[in-house]
Amino acid sequence: MPVLGVGGIFFRAQDPEALTAWYREHLGVGPGCSAPDAGPADEWSWTVQGGPLVFAPFAAGTDYWAADKQVMLNLRVSDLDGLLERLSAAGIAVTVRPEWDSPETGRFARVHDPEDNAIELWEPPAG
Repeated sequence: MPVLGVGGIFFRAQDPEALTAWYREHLGVGPGCSAPDAGPADEWSWTVQGGPLVFAPFAAGTDYWAADKQVMLNLRVSDLDGLLERLSAAGIAVTVRPEWDSPETGRFARVHDPEDNAIELWEPPAG
């Protein structure tokens, strides 16, 4: 197969500049950002660490995220607890549910960006 990975994530926004700034400030995501030990980013790219990426269409009637949204962003993170503390301190509502977590898949939390897009934060299991 010639596909090497995801080359970009594109979605509509009411205020693209403000939303880009929010993602950069609160999640370290977007142009010019780089994950630890991932190398330098450029003005257009977000440099990420290699690792698993789930590509999974859901049933049209799923209630896993809001019905009026076509997609939900899932971000792989390290130190979920530390990130949730920083997000909460910034006034961002965080949702955690014990039933989302399992030793096989890891831990999850949910936040929403200023345009009410769901963002699932996923800390894979150690190992």
